[in-house]
Amino acid sequence: MSEQQQQSADRTEDAAQDPGDVTPEDKRDEKRDVEAVSQFVERFAAQLVEAGMQRMSARVFACLLASDSGVLTSAELGERLQVSPAAVSGAIRYLSQVDMVSREREPGSRRDRYRVHSDQWYEAMARRDNILTRWEGTLREGVESLGEDSPAGRRMSETLVFFEFLQAELAGMLQRWREHRDKLRAEYGDAAR
Repeated sequence: MSEQQQQSADRTEDAAQDPGDVTPEDKRDEKRDVEAVSQFVERFAAQLVEAGMQRMSARVFACLLASDSGVLTSAELGERLQVSPAAVSGAIRYLSQVDMVSREREPGSRRDRYRVHSDQWYEAMARRDNILTRWEGTLREGVESLGEDSPAGRRMSETLVFFEFLQAELAGMLQRWREHRDKLRAEYGDAAR
């Protein structure tokens, strides 16, 4: 099964496990220290910004991640983050384009809600695999055009070998993660019984 097929299967599995319908048990968000959660969201968002993510997108992503359901409407995001609907909209547009959140229609309503998937980090790493493949092709062209024996060609060749190594390791690591994740989910299921 290809990485893209695996990602699709994983997302389908996520949707089946987390329907997004908020039940009384899922209202734990309301019982939490709102200020402590807000501080976590801002702290994690700041770390995402340091890693290169846009500020508002980082805040929206961290807010979704910190909600028990992993699903919030634009109004809920705006209220929790104390920002305008336009700010939420721009952040969601970016997060959707990079597949960090998905948009879905709220049942019986015209409102959209936004979901962060439990396998978000796995999917982000799997997408890196595709990026590495493109970079490798470009680097090969660079080595050829610079010449393998030139200092720049050797430097580029070493970068290429690094990315090839990283890609080979990444495939094995993602497979080991899927196996580990499935064991964790089985344990969660046993604990819920």
